[in-house]
Amino acid sequence: MPPHRLADQSAPAQVSASGVPFEAAAGDRDPRAQGGDHLTSPNGVRIPDTDHALKAGRRGPTLLEDFHLREKISHFDHERIPERAVHARGAGAHGVFTANGSAASITRAPVLAEKGLETPVFVRFSTVLGSRGSADTARDTRGFATKFYTKEGTWDLVGNNMPVFFIQEAIKFPDLIHAAKPSPNREIPQAQSAHDSFWDFVSLHTEATHHTLWNMSDRGIPRSYRMMEGFGVHSFRLVNQDRETVLVQFKWTPKLGVHSLTWEEAQLAMGTDPDFHRRDLADAIEAGAYPEWELGVQVFPDNEEQTYEGIDLLDSTKIVPEEMVPVQTIGTLRLTGNPTNYFAETEQVAYNTGHVVPGIEFTNDPLLQGRNFSYQDTQLTRLGGPNWTQLPINRPQVPVNDNHRDGFMQQGIPTGEAPYSPNTVDGESPQPADWDEGGYVVVPREVQGQVVREVAASFEDHFSQPAMFYASLSDVEKTHTIEAYTFELGKVYEQAIKERVLGVLANIDTELASLVAEGLGLPAPKGKPAEHLPPSPALAQVTGESFPLDGRLVAVVAGPDSDLAGIAALREALDAEGVQLKVLAPRGGKLGTGKNQQVVERTNVTARSIEFDAVVVADGAPKDGDIKATVLLQEALRQLKPFAAWGDGAEVLTTAGVSGPGVFTGKGVDDVVADLVAAMGQHRVWERADLVTASAVPPAV
Repeated sequence: MPPHRLADQSAPAQVSASGVPFEAAAGDRDPRAQGGDHLTSPNGVRIPDTDHALKAGRRGPTLLEDFHLREKISHFDHERIPERAVHARGAGAHGVFTANGSAASITRAPVLAEKGLETPVFVRFSTVLGSRGSADTARDTRGFATKFYTKEGTWDLVGNNMPVFFIQEAIKFPDLIHAAKPSPNREIPQAQSAHDSFWDFVSLHTEATHHTLWNMSDRGIPRSYRMMEGFGVHSFRLVNQDRETVLVQFKWTPKLGVHSLTWEEAQLAMGTDPDFHRRDLADAIEAGAYPEWELGVQVFPDNEEQTYEGIDLLDSTKIVPEEMVPVQTIGTLRLTGNPTNYFAETEQVAYNTGHVVPGIEFTNDPLLQGRNFSYQDTQLTRLGGPNWTQLPINRPQVPVNDNHRDGFMQQGIPTGEAPYSPNTVDGESPQPADWDEGGYVVVPREVQGQVVREVAASFEDHFSQPAMFYASLSDVEKTHTIEAYTFELGKVYEQAIKERVLGVLANIDTELASLVAEGLGLPAPKGKPAEHLPPSPALAQVTGESFPLDGRLVAVVAGPDSDLAGIAALREALDAEGVQLKVLAPRGGKLGTGKNQQVVERTNVTARSIEFDAVVVADGAPKDGDIKATVLLQEALRQLKPFAAWGDGAEVLTTAGVSGPGVFTGKGVDDVVADLVAAMGQHRVWERADLVTASAVPPAV
């Protein structure tokens, strides 16, 4: 039993205002805990099922009459005042989305269909679990929410950096977050899933296995928001001008490639720069290295089954591999402006999955159905009332005439005498809009079925997709995933929970389960890995592909006697690649005089490896073996970063023990620049991974 639970055994008896113990006071109830053995609604009605929403048929839409769903989510929505219950830690940016016109055949929404149309956007990236004051680089899911200010109204595409979610039904979301958030008695751990309640929940709700595996992979610690994929998670219905429909899933693909931190980098950043991701995004935009993503869609027939090749399109814990259905690019997002005021924009921006425009409709995905209620409900408390869409950052960039009146935070002065429709008092204004006038007219579809709290049988397959995901990873990514599970479960007190999780892993991959068990000092579980589709190369991050270097940082280790002309030449060469050079020296100030004079931008005291994508040692750099400089070099070696040195700078690398793949030396700058740039385009020196892993494992006794 965890030591913090022992103290609860001796908690003093509580008494009522009259001095009588609560259990003896007539009509009183112990305020410390909720009582009774059965789950109930707030008004005391016993609840038979808190995992499934009430639907019109097992695959039908969620019903508004489900009071338990509404009460449970509504209470959760209002738990944090005024901080977001989830996604509290965020960073935002302004930009523009440009459609390429290829979506015209599948949707009538101009934002996606009109070639060359530029739509203003505001994007908010975020972590999920941590509070506003938490660190950016915690292992966590990342939010990727985009507000499109379209000429038909605001469209919010509210997604994550992972295509699947923990749960299949929105009714479970409060339970998931309660399990993942800090414990209510100690308010720890902050922004971490490495604790008992989280792993207790996900091991009991095995539908969470797929998303949890994504989080334990390198996807859980992205290198930068600029190098992070985004997904709409759900299947949406698109409608074209002929009222024909298809189902689609949205994906954002970064032009800089998908890249992640190592676990060591993530931990270093938490201490040396907890604002690492926020700073990286703002600095890149300020420097003109505007981040870009391609928006793509996977397109599926809108058939009666709502499946594709046996994969359920209404199950948000599943994906359709890109090898089966390729992603079609329909536009480009470019972020070009930082917020002027964090509170007014990044903090007050509010998204709502229910905000769509004509040409985009919903499916019966039970997670999406619940989110459509939850997002609107959340803003009533967090932003102080029903007029949150009038805040400047949330305001549509089209005329609004909604007949709403008054309420907290009313920003405008409504005119007219008839806030209702139809009317004759105000000259029959406003008028409804039909299809041809751009009205949001839903394409008719049949809904029937018994009222049940059930899901389709296909929702019960919890292991074949995570097994496919793990099989698709590169060897180094598999190693990192094993290490992540070992760390997380090593922080769990209850052995029964660890053993239950290992049993889940045995349904994914035998080696994964046995190596995690070995790291925990527990027996390897028995199990039969689930059958799965062939590995999907699109799911691996280490692909051998080369990417642009816009916004990358390189440190050049230098000193008073360094080759300043060489540094100037290096700066010019890297600048042409969109890379910034930072001079790192023992002390601040300037090096040299004249046209080649260099400003010292980092010192051995202020710099750590996490900040840089590569390290170069200049000819004439100090060779006194400064421990801080040596630590930086050795960290960068373990983090698989490229190195270069010219002249006697190579001696500094040798003294620090830096050698092997990805270390380039030469007589002059020109001898190393091309190799350095090529290596940076691969994100890391992956050939070094086995050497680093082997050196980190103690020899057998």
